[in-house]
Amino acid sequence: MSRMTRGTQVPARWRLLACGLFLMASCGVAAAADPGIVDVHALPQLEGAVEDTSRPDPYRVEYRVPTPQAVTSQAARKLLNTEGWVSYVLPLEEKSATLKFKKGRQGLSVHFTQALGRPDQSMVYYKTDRIYSNVPFPDGASDLVFDGTRPYLGCIAPGALDATSEFYTSRMEAIGWRKLTAETAARWTNAGLDETVQNGVRAFYDHPEGDTTQFYKQKPVMLTLTRRDDGRTNVEIRIAPFALPADLNADSDVAGLPRPNPTKWTRGLGSASSNKREMSVAAMAELPAVLAFYHRELAARGWQDDGSAPLAPGDDVAIKISNAEETGVLRLGRKYDFTMVSLTAQVKESALAARAKAKKEADEKFLGDALGAARQLIAADEARRKVQAATLSDAPLNALAGSSTPVPLPETAEGVKFEGDDGHLEFSSTSSVKALTAFYRASLKPAGWKEQPSVINQPNMAVMEFAKGGKSISMTVMQMGPKVNVRADGSGLVMAAAKPTAAAEVQAKSSEPLKPDPESQLPVPTQRSSTSLATTKMPGSETPFRRELAASIPAPLGDVLAFYRTELSRLGWQEKTGGATVSAERAQIDFTSPQGPAVLKLGRAKGETTVSLAQKNPDAAAKADIMPKPGQARLMLGNIGAKEASLTINKQTVKIAAGAGGPQSPKGPMLDLPPGTYQYALRMPGRPAHTETLTVAAGDAWGLMVGPSGDVLPLQMY
Repeated sequence: MSRMTRGTQVPARWRLLACGLFLMASCGVAAAADPGIVDVHALPQLEGAVEDTSRPDPYRVEYRVPTPQAVTSQAARKLLNTEGWVSYVLPLEEKSATLKFKKGRQGLSVHFTQALGRPDQSMVYYKTDRIYSNVPFPDGASDLVFDGTRPYLGCIAPGALDATSEFYTSRMEAIGWRKLTAETAARWTNAGLDETVQNGVRAFYDHPEGDTTQFYKQKPVMLTLTRRDDGRTNVEIRIAPFALPADLNADSDVAGLPRPNPTKWTRGLGSASSNKREMSVAAMAELPAVLAFYHRELAARGWQDDGSAPLAPGDDVAIKISNAEETGVLRLGRKYDFTMVSLTAQVKESALAARAKAKKEADEKFLGDALGAARQLIAADEARRKVQAATLSDAPLNALAGSSTPVPLPETAEGVKFEGDDGHLEFSSTSSVKALTAFYRASLKPAGWKEQPSVINQPNMAVMEFAKGGKSISMTVMQMGPKVNVRADGSGLVMAAAKPTAAAEVQAKSSEPLKPDPESQLPVPTQRSSTSLATTKMPGSETPFRRELAASIPAPLGDVLAFYRTELSRLGWQEKTGGATVSAERAQIDFTSPQGPAVLKLGRAKGETTVSLAQKNPDAAAKADIMPKPGQARLMLGNIGAKEASLTINKQTVKIAAGAGGPQSPKGPMLDLPPGTYQYALRMPGRPAHTETLTVAAGDAWGLMVGPSGDVLPLQMY
């Protein structure tokens, strides 16, 4: 057996280990022997209790009993009272369902919940409460209000004044409190130890031993005993006024109103911009100090004292105040050891009128700017349409040779997509709407197809309905920019085992990696053949409701998709779960960006990858009051023409007055629509009906502005 002789040097690591073990052991003993903490596992439990031992905790017990919560609460209070635990309530928490108990210097919290799915059973929770500042409770005291963190005690002792005074003289000394004298209170220059109380007595105590008995540098307290008419004695113990701060600092505002520090409880209604705002606090200071704080802070904010206001119940002070735009009332009163503050402010009628006028002027300016922008857009759109229409050919068309579709294709058809299983045909053409409709009427009539009358037959759009032998074909021919789009659906186009007419495109690999353009607001590669960025925002604002980037990139779709996933991830954009649809020819990914929802759409055209990247800003949209209802789209209508117009959409006809949406009529008509594709018709006096289609998605906001010539400019606002 090895042994160590006196004087032997012990290696440092062994000394460190020994010290660590010693500290661990000593801490464990101290925790176990802490006289300020009750052993909740040794407390009595109600009859029929089933303890939950799944989560052991030395400071908490949880058990179930077979009685409803209301019955359980009363039974638990009675059980603990018989064991010497005295119940009390916290100041300002008189209606709390949590029960508070004190026994000597130990504290206990008990609360209850209904057992899960069992209204006939309850859960009971015991939790230790450390009492940092212990003061004695008189035996048999009633109306106990206590806070062991300051401390504060208010109660009614059953004995006479003299007996209660003797009780506190002996018991306060027994637990370490020392009655203050002129010598021991010398550090507090304003301590008035010789104060007298009418029909009572007052004494001051400190606790010089501090941390050794868990009092944590306790401030001096003031004990006040007063004789009651029924022979009992009122008891109050609270921090001595001379130990409280006389000059209060400001805490953070509540409802835009000043709040002193420290406070125990705070409530506020409204904000600095509200027409009416209120603040209530419980300040942990004497009333003169709180009053001085408000005189200082309110004056610094431009408020003036307008004299006394009528006192309400609980008030000691009530003062009328005002500033250039508001009037208010400051009320102060005492409750327990708090100064209760109530401060209300109301905007004056004159200020309300001035605010309304300023808002109206701002709205008119905004709408005037918006009207000017809309006129510019309409003029640009009309010019663009004329240029685009001039490039379309009205020349008669011949059928495309070698087509295997159920209906002939014109020789100018491009990008043909035919889905025979679903009966769907779509292509674009450089021929005009007039030439294409003439081609199909001339081609289908000899084949036995009979055309049904349609009200939509305009230079830029036509809808044709054909029927034969119980089958039908619906065809929409519409000018889309520099080309015309033809879309046909119906049972007359269904073909079993149909094959796509267009050969699959072979996408060549990029010659070099795609690089982001550092000058672009939204990511786009430097290798691009075209790009554009459109934004929609309030005039005078730098924050758009919506941004959309369009680009054409000479690279495979897969490379472009990888580029955007990388670059958008760097910007903090996150793909939505289940929000991606990717194929060889197209891709769509929904994102959540720091500013709001966004969507990336990729496609293929003319051997390049087309990009549409749109981002929305819901905060900006909500501020401008254009945010649609959840699950719907919003349609905003305007009319800068000189005559009233009417628009029919989704079986609703809305009249749009001349100038609607302009400065003289700032709020034009608005409609909320379910998502979908809608055909709408615009009618103006002396003009033929103008028919278009509009596709809206949930969360979209579109504007339809009627121009002087009767044209409609659709603009996605959000």
